[in-house]
Amino acid sequence: MTARGADPAPISGDRIALMQTFLRIVEAGSLSAAAAQLGMTQPTVSRRLQTLERSLGLRLIQRSTHTMRLTLDGERCYERAKALLASWAAFESELLGAREEPDGVLRVIVPHAFGQERLIAPLAAYLSRHRSMAVEWLLHDDRAIQDYIAAGVDCAIQVGEVTDPGLVAIPLAKVPRIAVASPALLAGRAAPRDAADLAELPWLALRTYYRNDIVLTHRPSGRRKRIAIRPRFSTDSLYALRSAAIQGVGVGVGSRWVMTEALRSGELVRLAPDWEADPLPVSLVYPYASHYPARLRRFIDLIRADAGAVFQGDEE
Repeated sequence: MTARGADPAPISGDRIALMQTFLRIVEAGSLSAAAAQLGMTQPTVSRRLQTLERSLGLRLIQRSTHTMRLTLDGERCYERAKALLASWAAFESELLGAREEPDGVLRVIVPHAFGQERLIAPLAAYLSRHRSMAVEWLLHDDRAIQDYIAAGVDCAIQVGEVTDPGLVAIPLAKVPRIAVASPALLAGRAAPRDAADLAELPWLALRTYYRNDIVLTHRPSGRRKRIAIRPRFSTDSLYALRSAAIQGVGVGVGSRWVMTEALRSGELVRLAPDWEADPLPVSLVYPYASHYPARLRRFIDLIRADAGAVFQGDEE
């Protein structure tokens, strides 16, 4: 029985397609915008929404002449539908993967640092296993890539929180971040042990993640300290930040795996070793779709299997 005390009406269409239409309506913000994105007429989109509501026995969206908003049931349905469609894609991948060999071109957006170094090995393995495949490997650190479908992109590796509700996001790892500097910057002084002592040093900024301040957490106690900085050098490149730190320009905070080799060689030293910036989440993201090609499913499977080794990196 539903909340209204009646059995749901029979469905006259595909439940998966109805839920995909519902998600697109919510994410597009209106029935007309959803219709344009789906290549349908607005009455067709409206009928699909009504069919889903009848099948569930629930009102999902309150509509008036000028506004549209989710009901409480609609909000629950939206969250559950997103999770269900992601699970369905994984289920479909398992069923189809054994008998469908990928071919064509896979287009992937990857961050510069990971895309030039850590992800090359799994990419090579992917191409070795699937001889009919080619890959377009697009290096891009912008976390606000708006329209994957229009750009012809199959998927992306995204560092940072995923805020676009129109994307499936598969969590892969969390990347630790540490503070480092060149021994020359310290001019013979001992490396600072406490986060508060870093404020007086010259700083580098990684504009994608911090600019005028940064929060460090004391791992043993969980205590947090916000440090205001006036960077002498700002960049959107993790490699450029590391190079500037090695040259003694200032203190930088970056992914631990990028700094490991320079720490081992003595080109860099770790500052306030009990303190770390919040780790950055890494996700594999791609647009919702009713079907995912084998080229994408196989790449997703490979990246998920290798995520620990690729994204966590070595201890310094």
